[in-house]
Amino acid sequence: MNELILGFDNLSKINAIPTILLSLGLLGIIGILLTLGRRLDSAMKLERFGIPIALLVGGIAFVLGPYGPFEILPFPVMDIWMQLPTPLLTLVFATLMLGRPIPSINGLWKPVASQALLGLLLGFGQYVVGGIIVLFVLLPQLGVDPLMGCILEVGFEGGHGAAAIMGESFRKLGFSEGLDLGFAMATVGLLASTVLGSFLVVLGRFFGWIVPIEHVSKIDSEEVDLIIKPFDQLRLLLYNFALIGFAIIIGIFLLYSLRNLSTHFGDIIQQVVLAFPVFPLALLGSFFIRYILEKFGKTEIVSPLLQREIGILSTDLLIITAMAGLNFPLLIRYWIPIAVLATAGLAWNLAGMFVFSRLVFREEWFERAIAEFGNATGVAASGLLLLRLADPRGTTNTLSVFSVKQLFLQPILSGGLITVIAPLFINNFGLKGWTEFCGLICLILCVMGIGLQLTYSKT
Repeated sequence: MNELILGFDNLSKINAIPTILLSLGLLGIIGILLTLGRRLDSAMKLERFGIPIALLVGGIAFVLGPYGPFEILPFPVMDIWMQLPTPLLTLVFATLMLGRPIPSINGLWKPVASQALLGLLLGFGQYVVGGIIVLFVLLPQLGVDPLMGCILEVGFEGGHGAAAIMGESFRKLGFSEGLDLGFAMATVGLLASTVLGSFLVVLGRFFGWIVPIEHVSKIDSEEVDLIIKPFDQLRLLLYNFALIGFAIIIGIFLLYSLRNLSTHFGDIIQQVVLAFPVFPLALLGSFFIRYILEKFGKTEIVSPLLQREIGILSTDLLIITAMAGLNFPLLIRYWIPIAVLATAGLAWNLAGMFVFSRLVFREEWFERAIAEFGNATGVAASGLLLLRLADPRGTTNTLSVFSVKQLFLQPILSGGLITVIAPLFINNFGLKGWTEFCGLICLILCVMGIGLQLTYSKT
């Protein structure tokens, strides 16, 4: 059961133990080099401009992969690596709440509500944009599968992890290309998020929308975690891994319980629950563990630095493994749909950032909008990266607002409930009906956003 939940189901079918050891060993070496390399001055300069090192390493892995020009990494290694995005994404979300204090909800509900409105609008809007493009352009001109209408949200909002999870659902619905197209869209989204997002941060500084970078302190308070004895460092590392494990176990238990309960309901609900991933529930597990630690005053065993580094490394490895196995011949065949969908999706996300955000955000609009742009284009990790570029000292409360918002929205979009429901709905009722439904949701969200802004003006 745990293998199915975590995404290791195909690993059990591989009997070549040396191949498994080679695959995981190579990944371990890459992880160590990434961790050490990120400390280099050249790497720090690249990340300061929003260019993830993992993206460069992923490009190299693709060149060396079975679809690249050199074909050094064999297919058996790729078969194992392609099973890893799901457990790696689960690890990322298990760290998301552990390393941060739970913010007080007093005074935060309106910022969180407005942040959630923007996040929901961008996510549902991607279905609207994708549906319109497929219905009126790609379907009549190229005869693509109607499920292509989901690829934009899966790739942009969900990223490589959601693409890996939804790949099996697409395959069962007869859209076997969905996995590779989802990975391709996720790669485009990650590139756009980092490059375009970093450029937007530069514009924000130029126009005075954010805190000037020269006022940023060079000393990161989290580095205090490193000034301890080696034995204490090892103990702290083990504690933090154990807490992450407990958060994942809670997520597995919740998903197992949901799947057992779903047998008492209809077939559609059971299909949705069976396709639902564990990582949104691992996020709830991390929140629960953090709450217990704060309740009993034991937060000293949690290292914000270690939690952040584990999450970053897991995200890096997720990107590398997904990019290494990109099916290049398939991407060449589908380059026009991917380009059209990605362009339309970026236009929608930019409109959400510069138009709708100004309607719902009363203050700190740029920091909050850039975080949501990163999340909606290149997943939560990109949103946090862009927020760190825009607000390196944490002078705004955007990080707290964004984290609380993720706690509620992650189980819905970005590989959550709606992401799982969308292809099932399209398969049973058609793409037009799903697009109209999402359009209605977007209209309601716009009205709610304007209403929230009016309540701001009265207070």
